Amino acid sequence: MLLDVTSADSIAEMATLIRTGHPSLDTMPLAPVGAFQSRTVTLETLMREVTECLAAGFRQRPAQDFPMLTFACGKARVGSTALSNLFGMTGMPSYYQPLKAMLRDAMVGRPLTPWIIPSSADEPNLFSKETIGPYVVAESLFNPLQLLIDAGYPSHRLHLISLDREPESALASWLDKLISRASDSTLLAHYVIAALSAARVSDYARQHGVPVTHYVYEVSKEPISSVRVLFDRLGLSANFAEDAVTSWQPPGQGHATNARVIFPSEAAIYKVPNLHTSDNAYRYQPRATGAVNPAQLELLERCGVNDVYRASVAACIRDLDLNATTAARLFGERAGVAA
Repeated sequence: MLLDVTSADSIAEMATLIRTGHPSLDTMPLAPVGAFQSRTVTLETLMREVTECLAAGFRQRPAQDFPMLTFACGKARVGSTALSNLFGMTGMPSYYQPLKAMLRDAMVGRPLTPWIIPSSADEPNLFSKETIGPYVVAESLFNPLQLLIDAGYPSHRLHLISLDREPESALASWLDKLISRASDSTLLAHYVIAALSAARVSDYARQHGVPVTHYVYEVSKEPISSVRVLFDRLGLSANFAEDAVTSWQPPGQGHATNARVIFPSEAAIYKVPNLHTSDNAYRYQPRATGAVNPAQLELLERCGVNDVYRASVAACIRDLDLNATTAARLFGERAGVAA
């Protein structure tokens, strides 16, 4: 039976499966979706195909040949592109969702292009970001960290940055930026799935001994201090420079032209006009939330999306060692932080 997520009740049922880690998530048939997915296929099959392609490049490499990889992951529209520009501005190779690009090729039966990782002798540190969602269920459920580890990337050469963003603002961004590619009902369903799936990536990291740092988008309201602490925690203090935060050259097509950001080749359907905000520095971008209606907000609470965000904020405060005054200033009452 093909998966159908069309109503609030069906979305809530799917949310329960994700929160409990039900094995049917891996084996349920996922129907074709226009130009995004041409096959009826299971998540398990897609994950295996991508893993096998990655493993072909990782096999026979000694563990010390793998660079230390700072791997940022979260639901889509959490500020990950700006973060990838920021890391690229430090001179570090910064990869733009190479694993999701492989998954998307698998969804339409294209030959997969492996992610070629440089030797640690040439590049001791890498950054890569992956986002979960938004257009089909498979990319809203997949675990990119599992792809890496199953393919043979040594877990002790990884550090996960778990990304999150205030749910109402993030959903508003989906509805504003992505509506040309999917209906609002589809985006709502996939947003819930992606938000809950992102939390599972952090759990998977801990189970496999991968260090986790929670970095919630709202800390970019105070970018220099937040990024400095983040780099310290990642063991990248020597790579930190204030100019990388504050002084970007004029970006082209929403990406900083002087950053070492490496983009995959993707189909035209994924090139969404004005998807990324042009800027000349790393900073917080507020989002109007008027497009989100009360029924959608109620569903976020019902499905546990708000609980995930509250947990992310608490973990971010702990991981970045934010004092109570700073935490209240950044997150306020919406995150349950007392002023």
